[in-house]
Amino acid sequence: MMDPNFDANPSFLADPVEEDQYTLLKYVSEILMEESNGDYKQSMFYDSLALRKTEEMLQQVITDSQNQSFSCDSIITTSSSSFAGRDAGGSIVESADLRISPSVVKSMFSDADSALQFKKGVEEASKFLPNSDHWLIKPERCDLGLDPLRVKRSHEREVIDFEEVRNSKQFATNVEDGKITELFDKVLLLDSECDPPTLLDSKIQEIQSNHKQGVKGKKKKKKKKKSQVVDFRTLLTLCAQAISTGDKTTALDLLMQIRQQSSPIGDAGQRLAHCFANALEARLQGSTGSMIQTYYNAITTCSLKETATDTLKAYRVYLSSSPFVTLMYFFSFRMILDASIDAKVLHIVDFGILYGFQWPMFIQYISSRKDAPRKLRITGIELPQRGFRPAERIEETGRRLAEYCKRFNVPFEYKAIAFQHWDKIRIQDLDIRPNEVLAVTAGLRLKNLQDETGSEENCPRDAVLKLIRNMNPNVFIHSIVNGSFNAPFFISRFKEAVYHYSALFDMFDSTLPRDNEERIRFEREFYGREAMNVIACEEADRVERPETYRQWQVRMVRAGFRQKQVKPELVEKFREKLKKWGYHKDFVVDENSKWLLLGWKGRTLYASSCWVPL
Repeated sequence: MMDPNFDANPSFLADPVEEDQYTLLKYVSEILMEESNGDYKQSMFYDSLALRKTEEMLQQVITDSQNQSFSCDSIITTSSSSFAGRDAGGSIVESADLRISPSVVKSMFSDADSALQFKKGVEEASKFLPNSDHWLIKPERCDLGLDPLRVKRSHEREVIDFEEVRNSKQFATNVEDGKITELFDKVLLLDSECDPPTLLDSKIQEIQSNHKQGVKGKKKKKKKKKSQVVDFRTLLTLCAQAISTGDKTTALDLLMQIRQQSSPIGDAGQRLAHCFANALEARLQGSTGSMIQTYYNAITTCSLKETATDTLKAYRVYLSSSPFVTLMYFFSFRMILDASIDAKVLHIVDFGILYGFQWPMFIQYISSRKDAPRKLRITGIELPQRGFRPAERIEETGRRLAEYCKRFNVPFEYKAIAFQHWDKIRIQDLDIRPNEVLAVTAGLRLKNLQDETGSEENCPRDAVLKLIRNMNPNVFIHSIVNGSFNAPFFISRFKEAVYHYSALFDMFDSTLPRDNEERIRFEREFYGREAMNVIACEEADRVERPETYRQWQVRMVRAGFRQKQVKPELVEKFREKLKKWGYHKDFVVDENSKWLLLGWKGRTLYASSCWVPL
């Protein structure tokens, strides 16, 4: 890193004759400063070979000058940390940072011989620098065989700023220290009737009520304009077919039509079209296009700044509009408690714990039961986050849960495991102990594991199920996204994805105001990210791989599990809860093939089941 006291425009460069010398120093300074911002990724807009040669020339000039007038130790200090680049042959190049004080620079250039040496260095270095009058590096002229992550975006429909992405990169995420706030209690704990706080506060309920009345008042007007309704499903499907056959002209024409009619703040169809048009355009660009990485960078920017409290706000709005997550949690609690009556220790292994939002109400509930386990252990498994502290987020989850256990007098023990490849986890890593009831949960997260369609020789999805089977749990509760858009064939996958996400967007349109900020954010950052991955990515890059509950049933049996019955009275109780909690009448709760099915207007979106080892 350049010395902060170094004058960026020293007086000895004021002469126009010396302008080239100044621009050279400015160029090298900017490159070195760019690499000092904490981002380990190589800059995409400079030639590493040219930079290396330039530094060698400067190093030689300074060394020669040192022999004539002063010691080299007073000019150059080698930093313990250096940036890494690659030369044209692909080998790693280590470059030391330069630290130059103003007094040394002044004395160096006061010597005529040193000035001549420096000018010679400028002439030699210019052979390796980009051809430009002012040493400006322009992305559109850069052709280095690299993926241009910072190229000018083609659309401004998403709030994406590459400098914001760059500045937000950090070694560890700034999140709260696991303390419990009033908002946590309000969202995560049961009320006096042992019901979750699924209802919104009166102000938001009033907005929601006004929205519903407005929809009813516009029904007559909508009937008159039926002929003008755009069939987005057909347009999207035709566009996908054109892309799959390589008909780029037709695809672009259809995309233009879709974009003219779609909107991220419109009705359900317009929002779906906007979301899927982004994904189709990214696929049209191909895997080397910038749009996929641009979209993910934007999501990453939001995630780096996001805390558990931020996520909780969106989670609260989601709970108010949909009962799916709440019912899946209640089903899981019921199955775990049935298996752990009067247990000394209950050990829960949670694959994909993240913020652990489901466990505070469980802790609260078992604290009031005499037949509940006397001690609770939770092992939280999650993907590592970027930075020096990969397990920081789930460790904070543990601290928050420990506070709840302390409040409700539940003896508690927690272990965090941040691991990228869950199929590589060993049983000894989980610290399973004798004489404890072991329960395993996997809430909607096994869909992200690679399966046979991912060209994996050893299927990670089956490997994780085998790991759980070898753990020999007393109960394994598995909740899934019921989707059939995991086909290796693009058109089949696309059509199924359209049907699935149409139901989700329609659900939000019937239960939340269109201008609700948390709804817009959820649709963009969750549904939008999933659709982008399903449509635009292939092979190992595609991580959204949901299967239907019947496909999972075959897979589970093959792994050595036996399915437990879902009692009819439990299904009926959940239906009564929906009415009591005031959810929309089009939500569906049913049972089939020993699965608890949850859906919207007849389409099954989620499913939960309970398994035990054979």
